[in-house]
Amino acid sequence: MPSPIIVVGHKNPDNDSISAAVGYAYLKNRLAEREAEDGKPSCVYVPARLGPLPPESAWVLGESGIPAPEVIAHVHARVMDVMTPDPISIGHDATLLEAGRLLRQHNVRALVVTNDDGTYRGLITTRMIAERYIAATDALEEGGANEMAVAGDLIASLGQKVDDITETDVLVLDKDGLLKEAIEDLMASALREAVVLDDDGFAIGIVTRSDVAVRPKRKVVLVDHNETRQAANGIEEADVVEIVDHHRIADVMTANPIKFLNLPVGSTATIVTMEFRRHGVEIPPEIARVLLSAIMTDTVILKSPTATYVDREQVDHLAAIAGVDPVEFGLAVFKCRGGEGDMKVEKLVGADAKEFLIGDAVVLIAQHETVDLPSVMEREQEIREHMRQLRDDHGYEFVLLMVTDIMAEGSQFLCEGNRRIVNRVFGIECTGVGGTWMPGVLSRKKQVAARILGS
Repeated sequence: MPSPIIVVGHKNPDNDSISAAVGYAYLKNRLAEREAEDGKPSCVYVPARLGPLPPESAWVLGESGIPAPEVIAHVHARVMDVMTPDPISIGHDATLLEAGRLLRQHNVRALVVTNDDGTYRGLITTRMIAERYIAATDALEEGGANEMAVAGDLIASLGQKVDDITETDVLVLDKDGLLKEAIEDLMASALREAVVLDDDGFAIGIVTRSDVAVRPKRKVVLVDHNETRQAANGIEEADVVEIVDHHRIADVMTANPIKFLNLPVGSTATIVTMEFRRHGVEIPPEIARVLLSAIMTDTVILKSPTATYVDREQVDHLAAIAGVDPVEFGLAVFKCRGGEGDMKVEKLVGADAKEFLIGDAVVLIAQHETVDLPSVMEREQEIREHMRQLRDDHGYEFVLLMVTDIMAEGSQFLCEGNRRIVNRVFGIECTGVGGTWMPGVLSRKKQVAARILGS
């Protein structure tokens, strides 16, 4: 089975993070198929996400018939990354002779012993069978039996049931468990083997001490970010093999030279689209819709100052493939986010929030895009209470929320914490009530974060 390479965006994923992962994984899989001499790619790219789907992503993926990327909690090495899958098994009522034949035939050191219904019962190993032989020969050396009796005993043991020497006190591991924790448990275990079971009690893998001697690294492609604080937990232990991004170059480090594609455009999906075209890979209409939705949301329907002529070229290209009017499609994507009146405040504030490091301080800059600013501002008190809770829980210097009105082309700033920084950078008086209207401010990356980080 080809080894999986995870394609994943940042924490608190937005539509661009989700869509870029979907689109780039599709492209890389087509390129892998093209390069495979025998038609069997050596790797497979799997889109993933670090949080819930934004409503617009769920809508576009659903309309396009594309499965949502897999949710992952981290990129630490897991038990499943080292286990031997589909272990050889034997029934509990089989003989030791049959067990020995299987061990030799498959060149393995352990067999899973199963119940009548195929569920896991225990393990039998070459070591256990050898100990059975040694016990008989010890009796000979101690003078407790003659050679014929020992030989007879050994021959009789070949017909002995596996169940008689099955070890049931075996370490059981979770396939998704952290490998570093499993290693500690395995080394403390009396046996050299552990078994991995599924939810129904069937053995799906075996892990031995030799399996964990060399710790593997999960291969990861980062899209729409290159900053450790925004990356998956465990990124320092992973093998980052590519980065595709449109943000500032930050602090993700790699052990080897990699492909790092970073362009000053409005969306990572723009870069992904360019890569499709550069490699001559046809974009299916459903993938075109997904990529188009990301460019339109990240550039606020091409109104953001981050939007470039390159973004507009890719929008025209994708819209033609998808058979849609780009502006009408973009508005439909925004509208599917739902009403702010019923949205949980945690989602309203935190669905698109990113941490940034300013000196020794950490700040949180969140953005919520809307076509109904008044309905959001009606909840100002509730929003501010949640922002203060975030500040206190995480020790942020300040929490800044940009409520961006797509139609009015501006953002209402709400800030909790050290407002002096925000006020100084933007030359405003952002108070604790009402917020401050910032006309023309649509981009967190270019118009807000960049100015605060450069102050």
